[in-house]
Amino acid sequence: MNRLGRLRTSVPAVPLRAIATRAAVAYGLCVGAAPVVAAVGVTAYDVVKRRGRRRRPAQRPGTFEATVGASTLTIFTSGSDVFDDMIASIDAAQESVKLETYIWKADATGQRFLDAINRAAARGVQVWVSYDGFGNLVVPRRFYRQFHPEVRVYRLPAFARPFWRGLVRHSGFNHSKILVVDGRVGYVGGYNIGDEYACEWRDTHVKEEGPAVWGLDHSISQVWNSAHRGEERMQWIEPLSWEPVVTVSANLPLRLTYPIRTVYLNAIDRAQRHIYISTPYFIPDRQVLDALKDAAGRGVDVRVMIPKDSNHVVADWVSRGFYAEMAEAGITVVLYAAGMIHAKTATIDGEWSTVGTANIDRLSLSFNYETNLSVVDRDFAARMEEIFEADSAVSEVLCSPRWQDRHGLARVVETMLRPLRPLL
Repeated sequence: MNRLGRLRTSVPAVPLRAIATRAAVAYGLCVGAAPVVAAVGVTAYDVVKRRGRRRRPAQRPGTFEATVGASTLTIFTSGSDVFDDMIASIDAAQESVKLETYIWKADATGQRFLDAINRAAARGVQVWVSYDGFGNLVVPRRFYRQFHPEVRVYRLPAFARPFWRGLVRHSGFNHSKILVVDGRVGYVGGYNIGDEYACEWRDTHVKEEGPAVWGLDHSISQVWNSAHRGEERMQWIEPLSWEPVVTVSANLPLRLTYPIRTVYLNAIDRAQRHIYISTPYFIPDRQVLDALKDAAGRGVDVRVMIPKDSNHVVADWVSRGFYAEMAEAGITVVLYAAGMIHAKTATIDGEWSTVGTANIDRLSLSFNYETNLSVVDRDFAARMEEIFEADSAVSEVLCSPRWQDRHGLARVVETMLRPLRPLL
């Protein structure tokens, strides 16, 4: 046998199965890397684009009131106004204050709330405070060490959770923003606590005085009691009455209950005339998107308001991947151009409305702790429609032909980011 033959026989044959496995791994790495590369790219571009841009005060459509059954409802569209009202309620508290929030900034607004909480505790009011650890990773811990010794504080851990007991049950963020005072006054909506939310963001919060406060109180206690035992638990509060026209829906991952998504789907399926939705991040699952498309297909005027540029550029690009499908289905995409709109609201047929903390995305509807107030009342719906029209006046309607002609690179980025949809 010549030397070449000896060399050939000494090279081991690579099994076809091993080749296929390596190819699959390489393909998986490429596919997995693509959305990460795209996300880093659009984030870097956004940082450069926003550099030097001046922030402007948010538009404020006004404050609106409605009486619904035994409930008095106040709709706030100004952060500074709702924060003043919330702090006044805390200062008037005689029995209890329960505050739950996602983000609590260590700035002037955040300090105002902390000082009000401490004043309440100092005069003997029972005070409970819950906030999300992940949402406040960048906030110095020393800020939260200012609480009065009598304030009961629960920080939902950012990472140190018992995931082995159930990944889904222990992975949600506490995204609710609720305040309940004396079991008689409640607030819920999109406003986090901080200076920029007070002045620069357009958001919506509702104050409720009446039977539905029980639902907000119960939502807070469920989250608190899931992490506490014995005397540390909040006691059950007796409801004032049944209130069928003003109801509270709360997502509780620990119980694997996510009613807000069901409430939205049921309301969309009932729609006959119009659906007006405002959401800062629109990344729906297939069932929610199909429900909106079906409504548009039967002649319902479906409008979805989204920020033209939100505070999360990756979410913006993932959301844009739905625009063409929405436009083709007859859904009107309304791009809010006057800044960052963070409102999580909907109103349907002049009858049903909701205001709360849940975005139209998978995190809010399927994983996070969230709380929404739903109202079946024409007067309240009329106020919500007024707010939607005021926001629409400073918005742009997406033009389908123009969107279809967008740059080819934009289409590539949207495609690359599709794998992130289930994660946002």
